[in-house]
Amino acid sequence: MTAPVIVWLRRDLRLADQPALAAAVTSGVPVIPVFILDDETPKHRKMGAASRWWLHHSLASLDADLRALGSRLILRAGKSDEILCALAGETYASAIHCIRHYEPWWRNAEKAVARGLSGGCELVCHEGNYLLPAGSVTTGSGGQYKIYTPFMRALWQHMPPPMPLPAPDKIGAPESWPHSDELSEWNLRPTKPDWAGGMTDMWSPGEAGAQARLDAFADKAKFYDEKRNLPSVAGSSFLSPHLHFGEISPATCWHATMNAGGSVDVFLKELVWRDYAQNVIIQFPEYSGKNAREAFDKLPWRDICDPEVKADYVAWTKGQTGYPIVDAGMRQLWATGWMHNRVRMIAASFLIKHLLIDWREGEQWFWDTLVDADYGSNSTNWQWTAGTGVDSNMFVRIMAPLSQSEKFDAARYIREWVPELADLREPYIHDPEEHGVRPKNYPRKIIGHKAARERALKAHEAVKA
Repeated sequence: MTAPVIVWLRRDLRLADQPALAAAVTSGVPVIPVFILDDETPKHRKMGAASRWWLHHSLASLDADLRALGSRLILRAGKSDEILCALAGETYASAIHCIRHYEPWWRNAEKAVARGLSGGCELVCHEGNYLLPAGSVTTGSGGQYKIYTPFMRALWQHMPPPMPLPAPDKIGAPESWPHSDELSEWNLRPTKPDWAGGMTDMWSPGEAGAQARLDAFADKAKFYDEKRNLPSVAGSSFLSPHLHFGEISPATCWHATMNAGGSVDVFLKELVWRDYAQNVIIQFPEYSGKNAREAFDKLPWRDICDPEVKADYVAWTKGQTGYPIVDAGMRQLWATGWMHNRVRMIAASFLIKHLLIDWREGEQWFWDTLVDADYGSNSTNWQWTAGTGVDSNMFVRIMAPLSQSEKFDAARYIREWVPELADLREPYIHDPEEHGVRPKNYPRKIIGHKAARERALKAHEAVKA
């Protein structure tokens, strides 16, 4: 019997431009694709509920794609290193191929797998989820960049990335397949209640859905900069969850859009931001829970255990703050697992500076509710907004949500997600309380902008001291 090779899949759920799969197929031996549902290795970073919904559908799509090529997806649940080492022994595999991941728990897991293999089996890690390997873009002195702009300029010198690899035409199968869990047994989808209706309406997880999104966006990429900040316009690429789960590679996105002209470079730089976020977490593995600027450890956040503070936090999560643009974003997030990019900044800033609630509370909420909840990007974005990151906005620059709403023409967006305000005209819809037209079924502002700003600036005095 010819010894097979295993392809260990994580957030790289695709056939095209999949270097680990390509290497396994090229070896000419049978290939066993494996996905492990591992809630033990990440510990406090167990995948959030919205991401688990996406994962279910992405795995189902990938299994169907593999079966069309004569293969299938093996599902196992447990600790990755234990499962893989046992599976390698069970199948007499000669190698395990995977795409390298940079979250701290996956870096540790890769080391544990390599240590645990025996019988000549080896772990072979490939690059492929980012434009360049994390840590490979260095300063003139060989150090790591901490600031985005010089990082972006240095990485840009290596672009475009290599042309994407095609999907294989056929994948060799072993004489007998190892046991696989049933996907339905994992209970990744919500049932009581099933809150995924809005996500089902909006998204098509899987490689085909990712390619369809890219095709739809490629024709509009040249208008990206002028439309991406307008919540009422579908100017986003909507590729973030597909990129997060590796259903499409950043190299594929780059080559599909690089010649679009117009402001496409703004979109390409957001692909670079994904790389930058990985560059940050390899330097600061605890970035999701630890201020990069230690002075902010002294900032007197309001205590989330206090009932009044907890009530404010819950109002934020439910989109009941009395600030229409914030409420629209938070309701969109709950319904669809996604929030418009400009509104994410407004909603995050509101929690941190208007409510003076620790940014880590918001980071955790986004982790659970976003279908594109990425460890590097999520923590980097929150620390940027909070002013606590290695590269971040200044804390004292306090975003005014009401004026942001009017500036970026969010009226139609608010009407869609805050139906209590659907009958209000502009400019009243942006601040109905100020204009005296607040409907009775819409909440009052939980704090005024001026009072919130003064409280935040006063709190920041502790950091300055």
